[in-house]
Amino acid sequence: MKSLIEQIAKALVDHPESVSVTEVEGEKTTVIELRVEQTDLGKVIGKEGKTARAMRTILNAAGTKIGKRCVLEILE
Repeated sequence: MKSLIEQIAKALVDHPESVSVTEVEGEKTTVIELRVEQTDLGKVIGKEGKTARAMRTILNAAGTKIGKRCVLEILE
């Protein structure tokens, strides 16, 4: 999951070297925290949050496949 979000985020931003993804595992839920540079935050979120929503949809689909609930948090 971590590598999936990292790959998508690096493709979207101007500074891919500043993308950092951490994964916090729970029993049934995995929280994925995505950090990007302040200038790239808008590119990751997208207009009206559409890009972030699409990333969350992909993450949920991949999580369903392995039987875990996945949550994406975009941090500044």
